[in-house]
Amino acid sequence: MTVQTVRSVTRRAAATDVPAPGRRRFKLPFSPWHLLLAPLSLGFAVPLLWLVLSSFMSNSEINRFPPALFPHGLHLGGYRYVLGNAMFPRWFANSLIVSAVAVLGNLVLGSLGGYAFARMRFFGSRALMGLMLATMAVPFQLTMIPTFLVMKQFGLIDTLGALIVPSLVTPFSVFLLRQFFQSLPRELEEAAWIDGCSRLRVLVSVILPLARPALSTVAVLTFLSTWNDLTWPLIAVNHDTQYTLQLGLTTFQGQHHTQWAAVMAGNVITVLPVLLAFLLAQKAFIQSLTTTGLKG
Repeated sequence: MTVQTVRSVTRRAAATDVPAPGRRRFKLPFSPWHLLLAPLSLGFAVPLLWLVLSSFMSNSEINRFPPALFPHGLHLGGYRYVLGNAMFPRWFANSLIVSAVAVLGNLVLGSLGGYAFARMRFFGSRALMGLMLATMAVPFQLTMIPTFLVMKQFGLIDTLGALIVPSLVTPFSVFLLRQFFQSLPRELEEAAWIDGCSRLRVLVSVILPLARPALSTVAVLTFLSTWNDLTWPLIAVNHDTQYTLQLGLTTFQGQHHTQWAAVMAGNVITVLPVLLAFLLAQKAFIQSLTTTGLKG
């Protein structure tokens, strides 16, 4: 093959690689999955949007049939009714205390339990772990009566302690942190042991700083479940001074008349801390879900 032949072949190959001006390939500026995810996300956002719009309606607009999609004016009567209620700040503080203590308890006790199941081998550890996971399949309706009797024996009924103690640690937090601890290399702990650190010092100084994504996930999910809980406060609390925010909002719904504008406004105020907590821990939450393994 001569040099001219090689050059001609190279020119033809280069010419075929260049797309024709009229046949340029169209490329989306975003992932094609967004075409499916955008309508789905909009569908999930519709109830929240309806809640916000309804909070600025009057009771007559909400009760009208067919219902109005948008408020005819900026009615703040629902917010005035909620914020003018003398017990509303107390209910908000009760919910904040219960949720904060539950989050702190799950972070501390869940970390200790998860590290013990992940790194320490003792007699019956696997059986105990399986038994703990089996409790996650038991519905709350089967355990609320025994839990109520235990809280009654402790004298915690009609106090915030009855709402806090059952939520101090959950099997899910222990399991999630155990799975994350197992994904960490043991060499980090062995190096700390050589330096003379105890197991507790290793957990606090080495493991927990690396487990921030899992800890953020536990904190967000615990806060969400405790803040939105209505069934257990409805059973364990009787006096209105011990009501949580969710339980207090039910007082706006009467037997013959319901302040729907106040209910909508109260729910908007209730949703705001949950959205704020998720936005603050969003990156760590997603990182935990993508990095936590499920190996045994």
